[in-house]
Amino acid sequence: MRIVNTIPKQRQTLLFSATMPAKIRMLAGKILNDPAEISIAISKPAEGVVQGAYMVYDSLKVSLIKKLLVGKEEELKSVIIFASRKETVKSLETELRKQKLSVRSIHSDLEQSEREDVMRLFKSRQIQGLVATDIVSRGIDIDDIGLVINFDVPGDAEDYIHRIGRTARAESTGVAITFVNDKDREKFQRIEKFLEKSVQKIPLPEGLEAGAVYEPRSKFGKGGKGQSRGSGGSGSSHSGSKQGSSRPPHRKAH
Repeated sequence: MRIVNTIPKQRQTLLFSATMPAKIRMLAGKILNDPAEISIAISKPAEGVVQGAYMVYDSLKVSLIKKLLVGKEEELKSVIIFASRKETVKSLETELRKQKLSVRSIHSDLEQSEREDVMRLFKSRQIQGLVATDIVSRGIDIDDIGLVINFDVPGDAEDYIHRIGRTARAESTGVAITFVNDKDREKFQRIEKFLEKSVQKIPLPEGLEAGAVYEPRSKFGKGGKGQSRGSGGSGSSHSGSKQGSSRPPHRKAH
């Protein structure tokens, strides 16, 4: 706004944005005068992406990710873990490397040359995992990424689509897992509403405390089904019905 306030009132203004969250729309409303708007539709996830979600408290997320990854090196050839904050990315890299996992991180504190070095190692399979902010959710072209983990629920549906779109590329298949804490339930429901379907809720592995109950307020429109109360916990179904497997969904063999 400081820039806008220094330029002429009579002007032509063009605004471009990869995403249009609420704050960007508010900015557009302040600096544009009766604009023409061109929107490019958000694509849906590729058919080959198997999606799942864990209801898990923040305090247990690191323990959960260790259970999913440690000892699975042969099964999981290539993994990207997305977190919303660079501080989380840094600490998660440290924790996973303590477990002898071959991972590196990418975030905004790295110089461009350092980011390129990490990407080179990941593309050449010299490292198995990449922990990153949304700085790499767009514009990277790497085939055969088997697993994407959203350590945090992304800010909106566009970010979610871009993140999980790193897997199941070039007609391959892959798995995308999202960790949903008690504060992010409504945010994740908005993502499901955009997808027009409910993402499978996976019971937590044995030894981890049951996560928050997932209670969507509404159905998801055509082709989608609401998720019943009590799903996603570790053995805590209100209906008393048997829970599904606590293992994440796996991609189908070629």
